[in-house]
Amino acid sequence: MGATDIAKSVDVDLDVIAAEATEIIEELIETANMKPGQIMVIGCSSSEIAAHTIGRYSSKEVGETVFNALNNVAKKHQIYLAAQCCEHLNRAIIIEEEAAEKYGLEMVNVKPQLKAGGSFSVAAWNNFAAPCAVEKIQAHAGIDIGDTLIGMHLRSVAVPVRTKKNSIGSAHVVCARTRLKFIGGERAIYQ
Repeated sequence: MGATDIAKSVDVDLDVIAAEATEIIEELIETANMKPGQIMVIGCSSSEIAAHTIGRYSSKEVGETVFNALNNVAKKHQIYLAAQCCEHLNRAIIIEEEAAEKYGLEMVNVKPQLKAGGSFSVAAWNNFAAPCAVEKIQAHAGIDIGDTLIGMHLRSVAVPVRTKKNSIGSAHVVCARTRLKFIGGERAIYQ
């Protein structure tokens, strides 16, 4: 069965979901004022995009489509994309080895599979120049596609970002940016 057949069988238009993903990441990068070299974490349920329950219908084609759309935009803005795996891999992160080294992240030994990691993280592994897995990161922003719970991989103070588009396919989308903590109390002066 080809990508078109899979998409038809779950009533998903791959071109539409690519366009939706592109629109959301572009808006988040702008709103979050992301800078080159920062990290954006993505949690993505291909099952939810295809109107199935999370973890029940992993679609290689949907995962690749969303990954390619997001990664193209991330590359354009020189932002590192981080792909969150599913709970079967304890929500480990697939990221470029260059980013792991830059941020001092400890690498772990695991390679995601369709039913242990998810289709999006498999697409990241297969398409990054030098993929590696890490257990945790503190990303500057993130996109949660299908209620995958990316909060554990964001910096301490996460701020919701309401994008004009709040779904990809049938999946609910929540975006977040992070900000510096305010410390010091009433005598402090802030930027």
